[in-house]
Amino acid sequence: MANLIDRTRDVLSRWRRRFRDDLKASTDASFLTAPRFFGLLYGPIDRSLPIDKALRKALAHRLPAHVGWRHALGGVAYLLFMVMVVTGVLLSLHYRPSSEEAYGSIQHIVTGVTFGWLVRDVHVWSATLIVIVVLAHMARVFFDGAYKPPRETSWLIGLMLLIVVLMFGATGYLLPWDQWAYWTVTEVLNTVAVLPLLGGLIVTALTGDAFVSGATLSRFFALHVIILPWIAFALLIFHFRMIRTQGVAPPRGTAKSETEGHPFFPHHLLRSFLVSVVVLAIVISLATLFPRPLAEPASPVEPPSELVSTWVVVDVSLALIRFFGPWGFVFFTLLGLSMAFIPLFDRHPERRHRPITALGVVFFVGFAILWLVGHQLRFAGPDVGASTPTEIAEPAQSGPE
Repeated sequence: MANLIDRTRDVLSRWRRRFRDDLKASTDASFLTAPRFFGLLYGPIDRSLPIDKALRKALAHRLPAHVGWRHALGGVAYLLFMVMVVTGVLLSLHYRPSSEEAYGSIQHIVTGVTFGWLVRDVHVWSATLIVIVVLAHMARVFFDGAYKPPRETSWLIGLMLLIVVLMFGATGYLLPWDQWAYWTVTEVLNTVAVLPLLGGLIVTALTGDAFVSGATLSRFFALHVIILPWIAFALLIFHFRMIRTQGVAPPRGTAKSETEGHPFFPHHLLRSFLVSVVVLAIVISLATLFPRPLAEPASPVEPPSELVSTWVVVDVSLALIRFFGPWGFVFFTLLGLSMAFIPLFDRHPERRHRPITALGVVFFVGFAILWLVGHQLRFAGPDVGASTPTEIAEPAQSGPE
Protein backbone atom coordinates (compact mmCIF):
# COMPACT_ATOMS: atom_id res chain seq x y z
CA MET A 1 0.00 0.00 0.00
CA ALA A 2 2.81 2.40 0.87
CA ASN A 3 4.56 1.62 -2.43
CA LEU A 4 1.35 2.36 -4.35
CA ILE A 5 0.99 5.71 -2.61
CA ASP A 6 4.62 6.58 -3.36
CA ARG A 7 4.26 5.61 -7.02
CA THR A 8 1.06 7.67 -7.28
CA ARG A 9 2.77 10.71 -5.77
CA ASP A 10 5.70 10.28 -8.17
CA VAL A 11 3.40 10.07 -11.19
CA LEU A 12 1.43 13.14 -10.09
CA SER A 13 4.64 15.06 -9.43
CA ARG A 14 6.03 14.22 -12.88
CA TRP A 15 2.68 15.12 -14.47
CA ARG A 16 2.63 18.52 -12.70
CA ARG A 17 6.19 19.28 -13.81
CA ARG A 18 5.42 18.32 -17.39
CA PHE A 19 2.21 20.33 -17.41
CA ARG A 20 4.04 23.36 -15.99
CA ASP A 21 6.83 23.06 -18.56
CA ASP A 22 4.36 22.65 -21.43
CA LEU A 23 2.35 25.62 -20.20
CA LYS A 24 5.43 27.84 -20.04
CA ALA A 25 6.61 26.69 -23.44
CA SER A 26 3.25 27.22 -25.13
CA THR A 27 2.30 30.57 -23.50
CA ASP A 28 3.66 33.74 -25.01
CA ALA A 29 4.99 36.43 -22.69
CA SER A 30 2.43 38.79 -24.20
CA PHE A 31 -0.06 37.15 -21.86
CA LEU A 32 1.50 39.26 -19.08
CA THR A 33 0.02 42.37 -20.69
CA ALA A 34 -3.28 41.63 -18.93
CA PRO A 35 -1.93 41.62 -15.33
CA ARG A 36 0.20 44.62 -16.30
CA PHE A 37 -2.96 46.51 -17.31
CA PHE A 38 -4.51 45.74 -13.91
CA GLY A 39 -1.43 47.07 -12.08
CA LEU A 40 -0.02 43.73 -10.95
CA LEU A 41 3.12 44.36 -13.00
CA TYR A 42 4.87 47.59 -13.90
CA GLY A 43 8.03 46.89 -15.86
CA PRO A 44 8.14 46.29 -19.63
CA ILE A 45 7.31 42.81 -20.87
CA ASP A 46 10.25 41.15 -22.65
CA ARG A 47 8.44 39.08 -25.26
CA SER A 48 11.67 37.38 -26.36
CA LEU A 49 11.83 35.47 -23.05
CA PRO A 50 9.75 32.54 -21.83
CA ILE A 51 6.80 33.70 -19.76
CA ASP A 52 8.33 32.69 -16.40
CA LYS A 53 11.55 34.59 -17.03
CA ALA A 54 9.65 37.58 -18.44
CA LEU A 55 7.53 37.61 -15.29
CA ARG A 56 10.56 37.62 -13.00
CA LYS A 57 12.17 40.40 -15.05
CA ALA A 58 9.02 42.52 -14.87
CA LEU A 59 8.69 42.01 -11.11
CA ALA A 60 12.31 43.05 -10.62
CA HIS A 61 11.78 46.34 -12.46
CA ARG A 62 12.86 49.26 -10.27
CA LEU A 63 10.81 52.41 -9.86
CA PRO A 64 12.46 55.74 -9.02
CA ALA A 65 13.18 56.36 -5.35
CA HIS A 66 10.84 59.37 -5.22
CA VAL A 67 7.76 57.28 -6.00
CA GLY A 68 5.89 56.97 -2.70
CA TRP A 69 2.52 57.00 -1.04
CA ARG A 70 1.46 60.35 -2.48
CA HIS A 71 1.70 58.87 -5.97
CA ALA A 72 -0.99 56.32 -5.11
CA LEU A 73 -3.92 58.59 -5.99
CA GLY A 74 -3.85 57.58 -9.64
CA GLY A 75 -3.93 53.92 -8.67
CA VAL A 76 -6.81 54.58 -6.26
CA ALA A 77 -8.82 56.24 -9.04
CA TYR A 78 -8.15 53.26 -11.31
CA LEU A 79 -9.21 50.83 -8.57
CA LEU A 80 -12.46 52.73 -8.03
CA PHE A 81 -13.08 52.67 -11.77
CA MET A 82 -12.65 48.89 -11.87
CA VAL A 83 -15.00 48.56 -8.87
CA MET A 84 -17.57 50.58 -10.79
CA VAL A 85 -17.14 48.36 -13.84
CA VAL A 86 -17.62 45.14 -11.86
CA THR A 87 -20.57 46.41 -9.83
CA GLY A 88 -22.07 48.03 -12.92
CA VAL A 89 -22.02 44.72 -14.80
CA LEU A 90 -23.71 43.00 -11.86
CA LEU A 91 -26.38 45.72 -11.66
CA SER A 92 -27.05 45.58 -15.40
CA LEU A 93 -28.06 41.91 -15.04
CA HIS A 94 -31.19 43.02 -13.17
CA TYR A 95 -31.73 46.63 -14.29
CA ARG A 96 -34.35 47.40 -16.95
CA PRO A 97 -33.79 50.68 -18.82
CA SER A 98 -37.38 51.72 -19.47
CA SER A 99 -39.48 54.39 -17.81
CA GLU A 100 -42.04 51.77 -16.80
CA GLU A 101 -39.64 49.26 -15.24
CA ALA A 102 -36.49 51.17 -14.19
CA TYR A 103 -37.72 52.20 -10.74
CA GLY A 104 -39.16 48.75 -10.01
CA SER A 105 -35.94 47.04 -11.09
CA ILE A 106 -33.95 49.20 -8.68
CA GLN A 107 -36.30 48.22 -5.87
CA HIS A 108 -35.90 44.58 -6.87
CA ILE A 109 -32.08 44.91 -6.79
CA VAL A 110 -32.20 46.46 -3.32
CA THR A 111 -34.74 44.11 -1.75
CA GLY A 112 -34.89 40.94 -3.85
CA VAL A 113 -31.32 40.24 -4.98
CA THR A 114 -28.81 38.76 -2.55
CA PHE A 115 -26.45 41.59 -1.52
CA GLY A 116 -27.97 43.67 -4.31
CA TRP A 117 -28.26 46.65 -1.97
CA LEU A 118 -24.54 46.44 -1.21
CA VAL A 119 -23.52 46.17 -4.86
CA ARG A 120 -25.68 49.17 -5.75
CA ASP A 121 -24.40 51.37 -2.94
CA VAL A 122 -20.77 50.39 -3.56
CA HIS A 123 -21.36 51.52 -7.15
CA VAL A 124 -22.93 54.80 -5.98
CA TRP A 125 -20.20 55.62 -3.47
CA SER A 126 -17.44 54.70 -5.92
CA ALA A 127 -18.95 57.22 -8.35
CA THR A 128 -18.57 59.97 -5.74
CA LEU A 129 -15.15 58.98 -4.44
CA ILE A 130 -13.63 58.60 -7.91
CA VAL A 131 -14.39 62.26 -8.70
CA ILE A 132 -12.73 63.38 -5.46
CA VAL A 133 -9.70 61.15 -6.00
CA VAL A 134 -9.24 62.12 -9.66
CA LEU A 135 -9.37 65.82 -8.76
CA ALA A 136 -6.90 65.26 -5.90
CA HIS A 137 -4.61 63.39 -8.29
CA MET A 138 -4.82 66.21 -10.84
CA ALA A 139 -4.16 68.78 -8.12
CA ARG A 140 -0.98 66.94 -7.09
CA VAL A 141 0.18 66.79 -10.71
CA PHE A 142 -0.65 70.46 -11.24
CA PHE A 143 1.04 71.85 -8.15
CA ASP A 144 4.06 69.58 -8.71
CA GLY A 145 4.37 71.01 -12.22
CA ALA A 146 4.29 67.47 -13.62
CA TYR A 147 2.26 68.64 -16.64
CA LYS A 148 5.33 70.31 -18.15
CA PRO A 149 7.20 68.87 -21.15
CA PRO A 150 7.50 66.05 -22.01
CA ARG A 151 4.31 65.08 -20.16
CA GLU A 152 1.81 67.42 -21.84
CA THR A 153 0.00 64.58 -23.59
CA SER A 154 -0.32 62.60 -20.37
CA TRP A 155 -1.87 65.66 -18.69
CA LEU A 156 -4.33 66.10 -21.56
CA ILE A 157 -5.36 62.43 -21.48
CA GLY A 158 -5.84 62.71 -17.70
CA LEU A 159 -8.17 65.67 -18.20
CA MET A 160 -10.10 63.73 -20.83
CA LEU A 161 -10.45 60.87 -18.34
CA LEU A 162 -11.90 63.32 -15.81
CA ILE A 163 -14.49 64.38 -18.38
CA VAL A 164 -15.36 60.73 -19.05
CA VAL A 165 -15.73 60.10 -15.31
CA LEU A 166 -18.10 63.07 -15.04
CA MET A 167 -20.08 61.79 -18.02
CA PHE A 168 -20.32 58.37 -16.37
CA GLY A 169 -21.81 59.95 -13.28
CA ALA A 170 -24.11 62.28 -15.22
CA THR A 171 -25.57 59.51 -17.37
CA GLY A 172 -25.86 57.10 -14.46
CA TYR A 173 -27.56 59.65 -12.23
CA LEU A 174 -30.86 59.36 -14.12
CA LEU A 175 -31.00 55.56 -14.09
CA PRO A 176 -32.77 55.12 -10.70
CA TRP A 177 -35.69 57.04 -12.29
CA ASP A 178 -36.91 58.52 -9.03
CA GLN A 179 -38.04 62.08 -8.35
CA TRP A 180 -34.62 63.30 -7.24
CA ALA A 181 -32.82 61.93 -10.29
CA TYR A 182 -35.51 62.96 -12.76
CA TRP A 183 -35.89 66.56 -11.64
CA THR A 184 -32.18 67.13 -11.05
CA VAL A 185 -31.46 66.08 -14.62
CA THR A 186 -34.38 68.23 -15.79
CA GLU A 187 -33.00 71.29 -13.99
CA VAL A 188 -29.51 70.82 -15.42
CA LEU A 189 -30.87 70.29 -18.94
CA ASN A 190 -33.00 73.44 -18.55
CA THR A 191 -29.82 75.32 -17.70
CA VAL A 192 -27.90 73.91 -20.66
CA ALA A 193 -30.83 74.55 -23.04
CA VAL A 194 -30.76 78.34 -22.59
CA LEU A 195 -27.16 78.57 -23.79
CA PRO A 196 -26.80 79.93 -27.32
CA LEU A 197 -25.81 77.77 -30.28
CA LEU A 198 -24.73 74.48 -28.71
CA GLY A 199 -27.13 74.40 -25.76
CA GLY A 200 -30.18 73.38 -27.73
CA LEU A 201 -28.25 70.84 -29.80
CA ILE A 202 -26.84 69.15 -26.72
CA VAL A 203 -30.22 68.93 -24.98
CA THR A 204 -31.93 67.60 -28.10
CA ALA A 205 -29.28 64.94 -28.57
CA LEU A 206 -29.50 63.85 -24.93
CA THR A 207 -33.25 63.88 -24.40
CA GLY A 208 -34.41 62.44 -27.72
CA ASP A 209 -37.83 63.87 -26.90
CA ALA A 210 -39.59 67.12 -26.04
CA PHE A 211 -38.83 66.47 -22.35
CA VAL A 212 -36.98 64.00 -20.14
CA SER A 213 -38.72 60.72 -20.89
CA GLY A 214 -38.12 57.06 -21.57
CA ALA A 215 -36.18 58.03 -24.69
CA THR A 216 -33.82 60.06 -22.51
CA LEU A 217 -33.40 57.14 -20.12
CA SER A 218 -32.53 54.80 -23.01
CA ARG A 219 -29.91 57.22 -24.34
CA PHE A 220 -28.36 57.75 -20.94
CA PHE A 221 -28.24 53.99 -20.38
CA ALA A 222 -26.59 53.38 -23.77
CA LEU A 223 -23.98 56.05 -23.07
CA HIS A 224 -23.39 54.70 -19.57
CA VAL A 225 -22.91 51.01 -20.31
CA ILE A 226 -21.85 50.84 -23.97
CA ILE A 227 -20.18 53.96 -25.33
CA LEU A 228 -18.37 55.47 -22.34
CA PRO A 229 -16.68 52.23 -21.14
CA TRP A 230 -14.95 51.78 -24.51
CA ILE A 231 -13.78 55.39 -24.50
CA ALA A 232 -12.55 55.05 -20.91
CA PHE A 233 -10.56 51.87 -21.58
CA ALA A 234 -8.95 53.38 -24.69
CA LEU A 235 -7.90 56.49 -22.76
CA LEU A 236 -6.62 54.39 -19.83
CA ILE A 237 -4.43 52.27 -22.09
CA PHE A 238 -3.03 55.41 -23.72
CA HIS A 239 -2.52 57.09 -20.33
CA PHE A 240 -0.71 54.10 -18.84
CA ARG A 241 1.50 53.81 -21.90
CA MET A 242 2.51 57.46 -21.68
CA ILE A 243 3.30 57.20 -17.96
CA ARG A 244 5.42 54.07 -18.37
CA THR A 245 7.23 55.52 -21.37
CA GLN A 246 8.03 58.88 -19.77
CA GLY A 247 8.28 57.69 -16.17
CA VAL A 248 6.97 59.35 -13.04
CA ALA A 249 7.91 63.02 -12.85
CA PRO A 250 10.79 63.62 -10.40
CA PRO A 251 10.52 66.06 -7.48
CA ARG A 252 10.66 69.76 -8.27
CA GLY A 253 14.16 71.08 -8.78
CA THR A 254 15.64 67.78 -10.03
CA ALA A 255 15.89 66.47 -13.55
CA LYS A 256 15.61 62.85 -12.44
CA SER A 257 15.68 60.70 -9.35
CA GLU A 258 19.10 60.91 -7.72
CA THR A 259 18.98 57.50 -6.04
CA GLU A 260 18.01 54.09 -7.30
CA GLY A 261 14.60 52.96 -6.14
CA HIS A 262 13.28 49.68 -4.85
CA PRO A 263 12.10 46.86 -7.11
CA PHE A 264 8.41 46.80 -7.95
CA PHE A 265 8.02 43.47 -6.17
CA PRO A 266 7.50 43.32 -3.27
CA HIS A 267 7.81 46.98 -2.23
CA HIS A 268 5.51 48.85 -4.61
CA LEU A 269 3.15 45.94 -5.15
CA LEU A 270 2.69 45.65 -1.37
CA ARG A 271 2.03 49.39 -1.15
CA SER A 272 -0.60 49.09 -3.89
CA PHE A 273 -2.18 46.14 -2.11
CA LEU A 274 -2.42 48.00 1.20
CA VAL A 275 -3.93 51.07 -0.45
CA SER A 276 -6.44 48.88 -2.29
CA VAL A 277 -7.54 47.17 0.92
CA VAL A 278 -8.02 50.51 2.69
CA VAL A 279 -9.98 52.01 -0.23
CA LEU A 280 -12.24 48.97 -0.54
CA ALA A 281 -12.85 49.02 3.21
CA ILE A 282 -13.84 52.70 3.04
CA VAL A 283 -16.18 52.16 0.08
CA ILE A 284 -17.90 49.14 1.65
CA SER A 285 -18.22 50.93 5.00
CA LEU A 286 -19.79 54.01 3.40
CA ALA A 287 -22.12 51.84 1.34
CA THR A 288 -23.21 49.96 4.45
CA LEU A 289 -23.62 52.94 6.77
CA PHE A 290 -24.93 55.53 4.30
CA PRO A 291 -26.96 53.81 1.55
CA ARG A 292 -28.39 55.92 -1.23
CA PRO A 293 -32.13 56.35 -0.50
CA LEU A 294 -34.82 56.24 -3.16
CA ALA A 295 -37.39 58.98 -3.60
CA GLU A 296 -40.82 58.45 -5.09
CA PRO A 297 -41.03 57.20 -8.70
CA ALA A 298 -40.31 59.85 -11.30
CA SER A 299 -43.31 62.01 -12.20
CA PRO A 300 -42.87 64.40 -15.16
CA VAL A 301 -45.90 66.50 -14.08
CA GLU A 302 -45.34 66.82 -10.33
CA PRO A 303 -42.03 68.33 -9.13
CA PRO A 304 -40.82 67.18 -5.69
CA SER A 305 -40.89 69.43 -2.67
CA GLU A 306 -37.14 68.97 -2.27
CA LEU A 307 -34.17 67.59 -4.15
CA VAL A 308 -31.59 65.50 -2.31
CA SER A 309 -28.26 65.25 -4.13
CA THR A 310 -26.48 61.91 -4.13
CA TRP A 311 -23.40 62.84 -6.19
CA VAL A 312 -20.67 65.36 -5.51
CA VAL A 313 -20.85 66.91 -8.99
CA VAL A 314 -24.59 67.48 -8.61
CA ASP A 315 -23.83 69.49 -5.45
CA VAL A 316 -21.40 71.66 -7.41
CA SER A 317 -23.78 72.03 -10.37
CA LEU A 318 -26.76 73.01 -8.20
CA ALA A 319 -24.67 75.55 -6.30
CA LEU A 320 -23.58 77.15 -9.59
CA ILE A 321 -27.09 77.13 -11.06
CA ARG A 322 -28.91 78.37 -7.96
CA PHE A 323 -26.45 81.14 -7.02
CA PHE A 324 -24.88 82.19 -10.32
CA GLY A 325 -27.37 81.09 -12.98
CA PRO A 326 -26.61 79.41 -16.31
CA TRP A 327 -23.56 81.53 -17.05
CA GLY A 328 -21.99 80.64 -13.72
CA PHE A 329 -22.32 77.01 -14.73
CA VAL A 330 -20.78 77.79 -18.13
CA PHE A 331 -17.94 79.83 -16.66
CA PHE A 332 -16.85 77.12 -14.24
CA THR A 333 -17.07 74.49 -16.98
CA LEU A 334 -14.87 76.61 -19.24
CA LEU A 335 -12.49 77.15 -16.33
CA GLY A 336 -12.09 73.40 -15.99
CA LEU A 337 -11.62 72.94 -19.73
CA SER A 338 -8.99 75.69 -19.78
CA MET A 339 -6.79 73.44 -17.66
CA ALA A 340 -6.09 71.49 -20.86
CA PHE A 341 -4.22 74.48 -22.32
CA ILE A 342 -1.92 75.01 -19.35
CA PRO A 343 1.04 73.13 -20.92
CA LEU A 344 0.72 75.31 -24.05
CA PHE A 345 1.24 78.55 -22.12
CA ASP A 346 3.56 77.26 -19.39
CA ARG A 347 6.49 76.07 -21.50
CA HIS A 348 9.23 76.91 -19.01
CA PRO A 349 11.28 73.74 -18.42
CA GLU A 350 11.87 74.54 -14.74
CA ARG A 351 9.09 72.90 -12.76
CA ARG A 352 9.39 75.44 -9.95
CA HIS A 353 8.37 78.10 -12.46
CA ARG A 354 4.55 78.02 -12.53
CA PRO A 355 3.12 81.43 -13.46
CA ILE A 356 -0.47 80.16 -13.71
CA THR A 357 -0.78 78.60 -10.27
CA ALA A 358 -3.68 80.91 -9.50
CA LEU A 359 -5.77 79.20 -12.20
CA GLY A 360 -5.44 75.84 -10.49
CA VAL A 361 -6.14 77.36 -7.07
CA VAL A 362 -9.37 78.94 -8.34
CA PHE A 363 -10.52 75.69 -9.95
CA PHE A 364 -9.68 73.19 -7.21
CA VAL A 365 -10.54 75.41 -4.25
CA GLY A 366 -13.64 76.67 -6.03
CA PHE A 367 -14.81 73.10 -6.62
CA ALA A 368 -14.41 72.31 -2.92
CA ILE A 369 -16.32 75.44 -1.83
CA LEU A 370 -19.14 74.84 -4.32
CA TRP A 371 -19.37 71.25 -3.15
CA LEU A 372 -19.81 72.32 0.47
CA VAL A 373 -22.37 74.98 -0.46
CA GLY A 374 -24.32 72.76 -2.83
CA HIS A 375 -24.47 69.92 -0.33
CA GLN A 376 -26.56 72.11 1.94
CA LEU A 377 -29.23 72.70 -0.72
CA ARG A 378 -32.37 70.70 -0.21
CA PHE A 379 -35.11 72.87 -1.73
CA ALA A 380 -36.35 72.23 -5.24
CA GLY A 381 -35.61 75.73 -6.45
CA PRO A 382 -37.45 78.02 -8.86
CA ASP A 383 -36.16 76.34 -12.02
CA VAL A 384 -37.48 72.95 -10.97
CA GLY A 385 -40.74 74.23 -9.62
CA ALA A 386 -41.43 76.13 -12.83
CA SER A 387 -40.26 73.38 -15.17
CA THR A 388 -42.82 71.48 -17.14
CA PRO A 389 -42.05 68.87 -19.79
CA THR A 390 -42.70 71.29 -22.64
CA GLU A 391 -40.32 73.95 -21.36
CA ILE A 392 -37.22 71.92 -22.17
CA ALA A 393 -38.05 71.57 -25.84
CA GLU A 394 -38.37 75.28 -26.65
CA PRO A 395 -34.79 76.31 -25.78
CA ALA A 396 -33.52 73.13 -27.45
CA GLN A 397 -35.20 74.15 -30.71
CA SER A 398 -34.21 77.79 -30.55
CA GLY A 399 -30.61 77.13 -29.56
CA PRO A 400 -29.15 76.56 -33.05
CA GLU A 401 -30.83 79.72 -34.32
